[in-house]
Amino acid sequence: MERLTKAEEPIMQLLWKLKKAFVKDLIEELPEPKPPYNTVSSVIRILEEKGMVGHHTFGKTHRYHPLVSKMEYSQGLFKYLMNDYLEGSYSRLMSFMAKDENLTEKEIKELQQLIKKQKDE
Repeated sequence: MERLTKAEEPIMQLLWKLKKAFVKDLIEELPEPKPPYNTVSSVIRILEEKGMVGHHTFGKTHRYHPLVSKMEYSQGLFKYLMNDYLEGSYSRLMSFMAKDENLTEKEIKELQQLIKKQKDE
């Protein structure tokens, strides 16, 4: 699955949130300064070409909807990060996470329990 660009990601995030939307709906949800209609429309067409978005036609306008769920995209992105940045090594991932100073004691214990559970199965 192709990664989203910086321009595509906020549009996809909104489509995942809204489930279906017209371009004007997306623009209303975007922060100031609002991008031009043509810019958002172009990004949507690119997302359609990538197979991420579909549409229903209503006269001369289109209502867009995600074809790929947020979970499917997240899993693909995670696999990309694992393979390209952590060399497919879960121990490197765990080491990276363990070094993260933002992990709470509770989160560390949850990770340990998940590892133990996986080991026991």
